[in-house]
Amino acid sequence: MAEATFEATVASEGSGVFIVVPLDVPAVFGRVRAPVRVTVNGHTWRSTVMRYGETYCLPLARANREAAGVAAGDTVEVALASDDAPRTVEVPDDLAAALAAAPGAREAFDARSFSHRREWVEWVAGAKRPATRERRVRGVVEQVLGQG
Repeated sequence: MAEATFEATVASEGSGVFIVVPLDVPAVFGRVRAPVRVTVNGHTWRSTVMRYGETYCLPLARANREAAGVAAGDTVEVALASDDAPRTVEVPDDLAAALAAAPGAREAFDARSFSHRREWVEWVAGAKRPATRERRVRGVVEQVLGQG
């Protein structure tokens, strides 16, 4: 298992917050878009190193910034470890039923990236009222089928 540790400043551009990875990612992890486990301030999450031109970056979502207690401009120690475990999303029963009921929806959902599937499931699960959850389930089906 490949591992690396480095110090970096949390950067931002527009609405994006990220960590520049000062490594030769393909040399360390064997591929350009390397799936990794990231640890910052004791908080660990799964991510993928992205390449922008000649720069390698890790996206830093708000939930991970908050859990790690960091913000743009902070200097942090980052530990990376290769992560080749399958990326799966547990689809809630109501969403699974709605996807199964619409021809081609489940196949289209499963063909989307792990990140898209996870975001849709989190969006549905984050609904506080049953009516909102039902509306979000319908919205996911519409988006998956290209209708929304």
